[in-house]
Amino acid sequence: MRAARLISLVLLLQSRETMTATELAGELEVSERTVYRDVLALSAAGVPVYADRGRAGGYRLLGGYRTRLTGLSRAEADALFLSGLPGPAGEMGLAGPVAAAQLKVLAALPPGLRDASARAGQRFHLDAPGWFREADPPPSLADLAEAVWQDRVVRLDYRRGERTVTRTLEPYGLVLKGGVWYLVGRVGDSHRTYRVDRVQDVEVEESTFVRDETFDLAGFWADRAADFLRTMLADQVTVRLSPAGLRALWAVTEPPAVAEAIAGAGEPDGQGWVTTRLPVESIEVAYHQLLQLGPEAEALDPPELRARMAAAARRLTSLYAD
Repeated sequence: MRAARLISLVLLLQSRETMTATELAGELEVSERTVYRDVLALSAAGVPVYADRGRAGGYRLLGGYRTRLTGLSRAEADALFLSGLPGPAGEMGLAGPVAAAQLKVLAALPPGLRDASARAGQRFHLDAPGWFREADPPPSLADLAEAVWQDRVVRLDYRRGERTVTRTLEPYGLVLKGGVWYLVGRVGDSHRTYRVDRVQDVEVEESTFVRDETFDLAGFWADRAADFLRTMLADQVTVRLSPAGLRALWAVTEPPAVAEAIAGAGEPDGQGWVTTRLPVESIEVAYHQLLQLGPEAEALDPPELRARMAAAARRLTSLYAD
């Protein structure tokens, strides 16, 4: 514990050049007396830590006592601190290692690039989870992440509908999509996807597996997501959309459905409206989606959808008759 704190103290001084005992105590979450003892220990070990007296003083390292990353441009240094999401990393139990890694990188950067972390944090905030998601990560996530890192076989109790099934699999990777964590695991000769929040219990076994190094997690997920959308958007309806309705389509359905509708749209009529085929999950879902577009959309086909929209319009007219 103390050895790790001493290393952190040195890295802090490398990244910030001069720090007071109060500042160091705050960063390391220890007392100032502990900082004094740690500085004496470092000096005794040959680390050139010096104390500058006076109001502007503090602790510093003798010039040149540092390692530096060379060859990084300003853009590369800024992008370095956008390469990961601290929230998801923390959910996987990696908050400490991520913070330590960033500190080491900061310490190794040349002085002119040490503001990269602050620059990125002031300009970009990546909020990965979707709205109205529970803040707490799935209970099994940290154990699964550890198994993924170590290539350890896992045994899952997994909720599938109203029943719980048990699966033994090789965990290949974790994917965060729309605030939901998914586990990609190999069972036999095939890879399958499991929602982590449906894992009731996980047992990480002692046995390890040999990873197929040709497996592409990002490519697998892209293919699986495309298959899912094709399965989900299994029906089509014919609609007539105003310019405003066409623009608002992005807010009521999936991007692939919008892209297909735009690509298949006919020429605008005299009022600027277009007729197109819209991929939908079902007629029921299409009804609720088109209701959100109000008078900017007209359902043309199938007849049952048009009838439901007409009935809804009559009820609205009655509600607003006054």
